[in-house]
Amino acid sequence: MTKPARERILDAAHELWRGIGLARTTTKEIARAADCSEAALYKFYGSKEELFVAVLRERLPRLGPLLERLTADPGGRTVEENLTDVARHAALFYAESFPIGASLYAEPRLKERHDAVLRELGAGPHQPVEALTRYLTAERDAGRLRPGADPSAAASLLLGACVHRAFAYEATPEGRPPQGLDAFAASLARTLLAGIGPDAGDAEG
Repeated sequence: MTKPARERILDAAHELWRGIGLARTTTKEIARAADCSEAALYKFYGSKEELFVAVLRERLPRLGPLLERLTADPGGRTVEENLTDVARHAALFYAESFPIGASLYAEPRLKERHDAVLRELGAGPHQPVEALTRYLTAERDAGRLRPGADPSAAASLLLGACVHRAFAYEATPEGRPPQGLDAFAASLARTLLAGIGPDAGDAEG
């Protein structure tokens, strides 16, 4: 059964952007790959940026919903378990999204337009940092982190490490990160909590 046009457009954009990046792909090329007209594409998405946000939300690992869910209800797990889950999702998300958006940085005017539209849509790469900050603030307020912990700095450290993993190791002889995904996520969460977790002797709730 043929997929609906909207789904074909999302799939086509995702595949093209993974291959040649956001900046170098036109909506005409996306429409052609989706076997529809460019007018049909704009029926569903008002701009390439709106399509970009849809691809991030619907075709990449879903980091945002996880962070919002944890803020509302940590789920009875430890902070370390939650942060390990966040790090795993974030590493996957940035590994897919970084190659898509990296080409924008080679074209400053296009990058400025892209950022302006994302602001209008209420989207952007700052959102995961803000969402993780809210989660860590809730954990601090619940007494599961040190009172002096800085949720914003901790969120930046964790997500920054995940971004770094997405691009830093391609030039190594192995061409991949030194740790597997699960080991990386667990180690990152554990190391972060060594700095912001409860003092020795305190128990997590």
